[in-house]
Amino acid sequence: MDKVTSDDYWSYSDDYENYTVPSDMSRTHAAPCFQENIYSFAQRYSPVVYILVFLLALVGNVLVLCVIRRYRNSQSGGACAFSLTDTFLLHLAISDLLLAFTLPLFAVQWAHQWVFGLAVCKISGALFSLNRYSGILFLACISFDRYLAIVHAVSSGWKRNTCHAQIACALIWVCCLGLSGVDITFKQVVEMDTVGQHRALLCQVWFTENSTQWQVGLQLISVILGFALPLLIMLYCYIRIFRSLCNATRRQKRKSLRLIISLVSVFVICWAPYNCFQLTDSLQKLGLVTGSCQFGHVMDIGTLITESVGLSHCALNPLLYGFVGVKFRRELARMCKGLLVQRSRMGMEGWRERRPRRTTGSFSSAESENTSYSVMV
Repeated sequence: MDKVTSDDYWSYSDDYENYTVPSDMSRTHAAPCFQENIYSFAQRYSPVVYILVFLLALVGNVLVLCVIRRYRNSQSGGACAFSLTDTFLLHLAISDLLLAFTLPLFAVQWAHQWVFGLAVCKISGALFSLNRYSGILFLACISFDRYLAIVHAVSSGWKRNTCHAQIACALIWVCCLGLSGVDITFKQVVEMDTVGQHRALLCQVWFTENSTQWQVGLQLISVILGFALPLLIMLYCYIRIFRSLCNATRRQKRKSLRLIISLVSVFVICWAPYNCFQLTDSLQKLGLVTGSCQFGHVMDIGTLITESVGLSHCALNPLLYGFVGVKFRRELARMCKGLLVQRSRMGMEGWRERRPRRTTGSFSSAESENTSYSVMV
């Protein structure tokens, strides 16, 4: 465990769990900027936001997993008969859940201090990076799959195989684990001065005094691989898709795009501000951008707020499925109705509960036809 004084704050990075109030002291080498009100704001703001996002993400993504599992069990042919879109959305929900499980830990940190030890600190930081990278990569895979299905419908049929999608998901997880190794390597539990000269333990990314270029390089890699490059791929795919649909009357395919485009749009809205602050911070560390104490204050508050907006993305996807995904709403209603009917039968006809009977969760031929593409859209 490292002990940190106010002269050392500049060496930290700006992730949501890495945020430190006096980090702006390093933004100028003249007079230090003491802005303790930022830490006070973080203590009031962060625990409430993190707990709220955790609850919404937990409930929403568990429902998503249950609906996908119900649909998958109704299909024949095993994993390779599963929809490509549902495969990627399944892994996206798992990624969101992994991030959500770390939020209560950091809510406790800001309300009190970090009390979970070094190992949990490193794992939690890695899960943050894992979700951030995997989230946009899974959305990029969905966009590319729609591009192949619509623009190259004839020639790409053999490529659009769910087993291939499973392999792609495995590769994404491996790559994201490698990128999150930065957090595992540099995460530390440090003791620092906070408001009123009180000391508190915080889970931080620690860089040595002579590693500014290394820190900036990692930030730029994060922005490029975790946001800019996948976003360019998605934009290219959807431009080609819209050109193709303008010359066709494929109404059902247009409907299927509505949810996917909504998912991508919300991801960009949630994470673009945070990446802009990260890019600005990198330019400042390189000396290309200069600012006063007020500029540092804006950077710290902005990073804190935009990080929380980005984190809220893990709770927003299930809401999009519910409001935009017609088939998802229908399958969720059927699942809830089936559970209620099953509990009613068990209560009123307990003596018959061991008799084989047809479950309400099975799909009729008409239902199977309606969900042949995806249970989500």
